[in-house]
Amino acid sequence: MAVVIDTVPGQARPPRHPEKAHRPDKPSLRKPDWIRVKAPVSPGYAETRRIVRENGLHTVCEEAGCPNIGECWEQKHATFMIMGDTCTRACAFCNVKTGLPGALDAAEPAHVAAATEKLGLAHVVVTSVDRDDLADGGAAHFAAVIGAIRARCPNATIEVLTPDFLRKDGAAEIVVAARPDVFNHNLETVPSKYLSVRPGARYFASIRLLQRAKELDPRLFTKSGIMVGLGEERGEVLQVMDDLRSADVDFLTIGQYLQPSPKHHPVARFVPPEEFKALAAIARAKGFLMVSASPLTRSSHHAGADFARLKALRAAR
Repeated sequence: MAVVIDTVPGQARPPRHPEKAHRPDKPSLRKPDWIRVKAPVSPGYAETRRIVRENGLHTVCEEAGCPNIGECWEQKHATFMIMGDTCTRACAFCNVKTGLPGALDAAEPAHVAAATEKLGLAHVVVTSVDRDDLADGGAAHFAAVIGAIRARCPNATIEVLTPDFLRKDGAAEIVVAARPDVFNHNLETVPSKYLSVRPGARYFASIRLLQRAKELDPRLFTKSGIMVGLGEERGEVLQVMDDLRSADVDFLTIGQYLQPSPKHHPVARFVPPEEFKALAAIARAKGFLMVSASPLTRSSHHAGADFARLKALRAAR
């Protein structure tokens, strides 16, 4: 297959989401008070940003427009996004840039390790864009990043938030063999919404990935998350919980979907905090070791403190 890339100087920068550029704008609901956050302005935020820039790294905090970036970066808790800033998928909910990614940076693992040391991270979260263009989906690059962090920061614990590695045989084995402490992969939404929200993925392939990770290393903590407010039914959310428990997933996160732009999937509704509390209670009753559910919950929010609690909860069983 031939790929044509326009390199003529002076041309306008391509749109961040070319597949969405010509879609009609979708209505945006007014955010309720419980979903509002303060703008990031603290010295800690500025220092975290400086360290990320100096090492030439990308973060999902910035690329996905996380509402918790001010709080997390004030504490120097950044989530590194490896393998570039351009994703081969075009999910309707996501603000990460879509397009043809560049070549992998062989120096990136060392840069992630250096930034981990400079930020003083006791628990580091590493995620990535989808790289369907790579034979292993980027699994070996994940392993290299884990190895570099282990070598430079041997006392740090490591959480990976991976793509689904769809049709990439052996990818899960490569990542798990590198011995992360937490293997996270988000389902994002209920099965009935995959075609409109996450069209490049397959729900049961994601369930199987999480199950396979635990089969490969039963000591591994596994984790997954979904968003609500996309038009899902309550019963569908409960079924997702059952499917994740059937895969022996330890930790479930549930957060409110926020629409990145008028071109993205609309917010069907803002779920009130009391509903999140009810969902958390149900999830705990279904056997999850740990649950985090609130409007502003995100996969890597408070990840370090959550990992400490996970270990304590498992030890107490």
